[in-house]
Amino acid sequence: MKVIGLFCLAALAWLSATGASADMPKQMPQDGVLSPGEVVLVDDGRCPAGEVKQVTGGNKVKNIPREVKCVPKPR
Repeated sequence: MKVIGLFCLAALAWLSATGASADMPKQMPQDGVLSPGEVVLVDDGRCPAGEVKQVTGGNKVKNIPREVKCVPKPR
């Protein structure tokens, strides 16, 4: 149990050190990649300074469109 706790603590420290934006994609995901309601942040340079795109997956079969909007960049 202690090993699992130490592993989780080490993983949390590593994630904090690398920052959330390190894994942010630079281009929009292709259609069908995101599950309906799944949210991802994309830094493709098309939003104003300090903002990134927030993309929410849709569903073409159920006629639920993908949503895209600019949101403040996470720190």
